[in-house]
Amino acid sequence: MTKKDIVLKITDQTGIKQVDVKKIVQKTFDVIIESLMRNEKVELRNFGVFKIKERKARFGRNPRTGESVPVPPRRVVVFKPGLEMKHKIR
Repeated sequence: MTKKDIVLKITDQTGIKQVDVKKIVQKTFDVIIESLMRNEKVELRNFGVFKIKERKARFGRNPRTGESVPVPPRRVVVFKPGLEMKHKIR
């Protein structure tokens, strides 16, 4: 499912104009990204939690040559689904 699919579904179910729904969906994503950039946890009840996790530096391996290569530390976004989502997916 793409962002456009989400917009179309919401438009069909609510009757709100597609342009307005698209702006709202995009702004929602923008706010989530901005919060994560400030290292804030984003908790959406019954859906899940987005947060930033720090990955430590490590040594990887170049698959072509087998040479050991240093991998720098980095920040990644992790998502933990909420209880309601877990129960509905099962």
